[in-house]
Amino acid sequence: MVLANVLQQLLTGLWAAVQLFVLTLVFSMPLGLLVALGRMSAWAPLRRLGAKEEIVGKKPGKAVSALREFKPVQVLVRFFISVLRGTPLMLQMMVVYFGPYYVFGISLSGYSRLLAAVIAFSINYAAYFAEIYRAGIQSIPQGQYEAAQVLGYSRRQTFFKIILPQMVKRVLPAVTNEVITLVKDTSLAFVIAYQELFNVAKQISAANTTVLPLFIAGAFYFLFNSVVAWGMERIEKRMSYYS
Repeated sequence: MVLANVLQQLLTGLWAAVQLFVLTLVFSMPLGLLVALGRMSAWAPLRRLGAKEEIVGKKPGKAVSALREFKPVQVLVRFFISVLRGTPLMLQMMVVYFGPYYVFGISLSGYSRLLAAVIAFSINYAAYFAEIYRAGIQSIPQGQYEAAQVLGYSRRQTFFKIILPQMVKRVLPAVTNEVITLVKDTSLAFVIAYQELFNVAKQISAANTTVLPLFIAGAFYFLFNSVVAWGMERIEKRMSYYS
């Protein structure tokens, strides 16, 4: 086993892990915001059910009241989040990668493992980011919405110019934790034989009956995480404009 060759192969695996990491963040963070908005959706299509009875002074029954409060978008998004957070990411990757073949009979020959991993990671992390975003949005005092309305802001302007910047600042520590976890979770892509850092290290270790490649891979993960943590810390400091 030549150390230079091992390092070269591990660096190739590291580059594959970096690609998966970056693409997951690019897709999961904005998708998480959309999911968060769906999670907070107040759309109730049956809200006016029983309005005629109320006009004549009749109180609607419990069934009618429940139907009036039914919010289909919120229910569907909550189910989506609960499934993605309640099942293993490895299982989700296997479903995304092998599902098209077993369900639709689509050949896997032209199906990129990176694409499957990015899809699975993106929807999984979007569910976690959505709950973080929701908590941040709901932590903004109601008075700020009322003040924006008095100043003539539309709902879109209120969200993007007043609420969103404050939400980003508040949720950044929690997002940082998820981003750091993502660095380590890229190793789970070995389940679909994606040649990321851990998978490459495992193959070299098995071929040469030595654990040295695994220790080197661990050092690479540590350096990768250190760079990510440093970058997120810099972003937090830049956003601490009142400190």
